[in-house]
Amino acid sequence: MAEITVTLKKSMIGSTEKIRATLVGMGLTKVNKTVTRKDTPEFRGMLRKVQHLVVVEE
Repeated sequence: MAEITVTLKKSMIGSTEKIRATLVGMGLTKVNKTVTRKDTPEFRGMLRKVQHLVVVEE
């Protein structure tokens, strides 16, 4: 299965509670932290929710 690498590039300060919870669920807790996850429809949905804060590499 393919993997996606995601890096948090903008702070979650000022974001709504739902967006913060989504970032924590993805494993992104600090700026410039990078995680690699499996490419699933659930993870793609989470990415869509926080696309303005992250950088995605496939």
